[in-house]
Amino acid sequence: MSMTTRTSVRKNKHFILNQARLKMAQKVLGTTTETDTIEVALERVITEADKNKKAWAANDKFLRDGRKSGLVIEDVFGRLEE
Repeated sequence: MSMTTRTSVRKNKHFILNQARLKMAQKVLGTTTETDTIEVALERVITEADKNKKAWAANDKFLRDGRKSGLVIEDVFGRLEE
């Protein structure tokens, strides 16, 4: 879903935000307005969550397929579930 689709329905909102953090985010994101800063930040959060979901799904598939084919995976960090 593109940012255009997500922003097609816009509503006026009023927030009390930390101005220093908003300005830092604006500088990092290279945006010119506070509204754009919030829009880009929200889009990046949504995109990152989607990437993480896909990465975990690929990891789970790799582990399942590996186990089926007899691949031995050593869990040196203790993070894999049995």
